Amino acid sequence: MSIHEECGVFGVFSPEPADAAGIVYCGLFALQHRGQESCGIVAADDGVFSSHKDLGLVGEVFTPETLSKLPRGNMAVGHVRYATTGGGNNRANCQPIEVNHVKGHMALAHNGNLANAAELRGELELSGAIFHTTSDTETIAYLVTRERVRTSSIEDALSAAMPRFDGAYSLVLMSPQKLLCARDPYGFRPLCYGRREDGIWVVASESCALKAVGAAFIRDVEPGEILVFTRDGVISRREHCGEKPRRFCAFEYIYFARPDSVLDGVSVHRARREAGRILARECPAEAELVIGVPDSGIDAALGYAEVSGIPYGIGLIRNKYVGRTFIAPEESGRHDQVKIKLAAVEEAVRGRRIVLIDDSIVRGTTSGRIVGLLREAGAREIHMRISSPPFVSPCYYGTDIDSKEHLIAVKHTTEEISHIIGADSLGYLPIEGLREMTGRDDLCTACFDGSYPTAIPADTRKDRFEARLNRRKTI
Repeated sequence: MSIHEECGVFGVFSPEPADAAGIVYCGLFALQHRGQESCGIVAADDGVFSSHKDLGLVGEVFTPETLSKLPRGNMAVGHVRYATTGGGNNRANCQPIEVNHVKGHMALAHNGNLANAAELRGELELSGAIFHTTSDTETIAYLVTRERVRTSSIEDALSAAMPRFDGAYSLVLMSPQKLLCARDPYGFRPLCYGRREDGIWVVASESCALKAVGAAFIRDVEPGEILVFTRDGVISRREHCGEKPRRFCAFEYIYFARPDSVLDGVSVHRARREAGRILARECPAEAELVIGVPDSGIDAALGYAEVSGIPYGIGLIRNKYVGRTFIAPEESGRHDQVKIKLAAVEEAVRGRRIVLIDDSIVRGTTSGRIVGLLREAGAREIHMRISSPPFVSPCYYGTDIDSKEHLIAVKHTTEEISHIIGADSLGYLPIEGLREMTGRDDLCTACFDGSYPTAIPADTRKDRFEARLNRRKTI
């Protein structure tokens, strides 16, 4: 098992008629790394919504024909998804979610997970709500819609609903006349906005997606902030700012984000390179070559080489035409998946002592197969270094970190893990290195130390929550 991506959200508001859906389409390509299971776009033309969403990559789901059916309107929202809560291989869970209610329409795209999603969902079901998906995004949509019936505007409805949500949510929301975005008061997940020279406003999970559509970065959305985009400009609602201590997900810097993104003022590339420098100081090795596991291990490998003085080289090549959703034709062929996705450069590694840099170890299975690839290619020694601390706890905020019984670091020491994966030595980034690599002391490190920013009631523990959802699917 390996870590999977988060979701990515994208929104466009133009004061004048424009190809908003086409801009979102381009933006979703830039966020494809955050989700490769499904994607979707909802576009608005004079208050009328049209949508297309399906399982698959952006380039598979959207063809010239499907894009031509979306209106040339002034607003659109888009989403790329990797499933954390709710099944991935289920078209009903594709986002954005659309809601028709007595006061109009709403489309909602969400990145993150609510820690109290099961509690909220159960409450809504007991009051008569009928759910069509297994995603907690639908829970958010229900609560915002209920508030909309009682309030005078969509932004008032969102603000009234936000105190009920406990956990991670970066949202882009579209009503017939307005585009909204919001970030949870902890600021777990990234969200930013910018503007193009033609006056079109753009909201995205990462700054790299703004650049992809020609928008200049303005700033990150503040934790707890709601932004409202209308023809009159942008309004900032800050009534929920400062309600909670900031807790930005450390794994966004380690793995999720694209290296050319800047998250809350910190360059992802610089943070990963610094992680490699820290590893070189804390976990030195006698070797002849430093290599990184593509893609997120490469920047850290460059930092390790810089400090250690060991040359950096390309020792592994990723097959860029195979996504993370690749499924082996038969169960017996699952052991070959790493070989299909990665290949060792024999000329570079044969007969050499290697420092191998990767971003994480979950169960150890993938790491063992990568080490095996390099052994088969003739590597003499393999010293594995990990640019994150060991995983010891599950995540409830959107990172696909498994329950404790499946985390290898819970059951084994570093020396034992090194032996299990077949490496000559193993070293992890110390947990205090997270602050050093990012320059931040407001990170969420719960998956590394079990210190959760939110309360985790017994009935929302990850294993029970997912078991409940799975039981519902069979009814």
